[in-house]
Amino acid sequence: MEKAGWQKNMVFLWFGNFMTGMGFSMTMPFLPLYIQTLGHFNAWQLNLLSGTAFAITFLAKAIASPFWGKLADQYGRKPMCLRASLGMTITITLCGLAPNVWFLIVIRGIQGCFSGYINNANAIIAASVPVEKSGKAMGTLATGNVVGTLLGPLLGGVLAGMFGYRASFFVTATMMFVTFLLTLFFVHEAFTPVTKAEMVPTKQVFSQMAYPRLIWGLFITTMVIQAANMSITSFISLLVASMVKNPSQVAFVSGVVSSLPGIVTLIASPILGALSDRVGAEKVLIVGLVMAVICFIPMSMIHNIWQLGILRALLGVSDAALLPAIQALMTRYVPKAGFGRIFSYNQSFQAMGSVGGPMLGSVVASLFNYRSVFLMTAILEGINVLVLWPGTRDVWRHHTQKVTV
Repeated sequence: MEKAGWQKNMVFLWFGNFMTGMGFSMTMPFLPLYIQTLGHFNAWQLNLLSGTAFAITFLAKAIASPFWGKLADQYGRKPMCLRASLGMTITITLCGLAPNVWFLIVIRGIQGCFSGYINNANAIIAASVPVEKSGKAMGTLATGNVVGTLLGPLLGGVLAGMFGYRASFFVTATMMFVTFLLTLFFVHEAFTPVTKAEMVPTKQVFSQMAYPRLIWGLFITTMVIQAANMSITSFISLLVASMVKNPSQVAFVSGVVSSLPGIVTLIASPILGALSDRVGAEKVLIVGLVMAVICFIPMSMIHNIWQLGILRALLGVSDAALLPAIQALMTRYVPKAGFGRIFSYNQSFQAMGSVGGPMLGSVVASLFNYRSVFLMTAILEGINVLVLWPGTRDVWRHHTQKVTV
């Protein structure tokens, strides 16, 4: 694909990632309140049902993603983007029409099964962008999802307050249908369908990789990053409340503290993505993980809201280093015949982090306290550095030998 082609795709796929990120996050803040309108539940039942409705989407995504990834390598990534956006249009509409909580839970499970727009959008760009620009391109594309995820709760809350909870689902579904149309008419992929007999088996895809240990390390890193970011979602407002004197400011301050890493990531991702193109994405990745550990350890000892805010802003720089670096490394070292499957596996690991992070955070917070969750996360990130190190060392050794020769 010519240069202008991948850049044009970048514009519309960025917008698609933005819409998809917003679609997932718009209804999250008031999901328990929406469930409350679907029946009469005590506090324990409401917490259980809300947790189930939240987690089932990510569990379904983790299970279904490899299947869609296989089809993406066989028929193309654009059809998978169309399938995901249309599937979300239908399922989100049905969520807004839910007559009871069980219907909502089932539909959210189906929604998870049909997700996959973002990882296929990543695969389309990864397959066409010049290798020397992959870091900056993947970093820029990642900001679409970040911006959508940041703005989603704000827009969803405004719509829910003005028109009721169901209206947010209908607006989100409309946005996903717009994404479907834009992808259908403006995204172009040069892909020749592969018959099932001709398709390279997944085992062979891994055997063709120059650094398979690195790719497995990237899967685990994706899961740990997501688990770390999600581990405090269930109690961040409670932590903020313990440090803010004016109760009326808790909601606002919680929103600011929650969004700080995303805002910083939005600004820094393209910059650090370009840096990874110059110095090596594997180096940026390791430094980003070490920086995350350095941020999480003092978070376990914070005494006021300013300390928390500054450290979470620095965490956004770490995330900005990690996200583009992972995408750039997979772009560079995964055979193009396996892009769909490998990017889908990565999405599965991300979904597992979305489920495991809040669960682990809740258990640690219950056994100890909220600040202990940050220490637990620092330990996880530290272990991740050790797991990833052998794979990145393989890349460094190879590059050093090439320079020596």
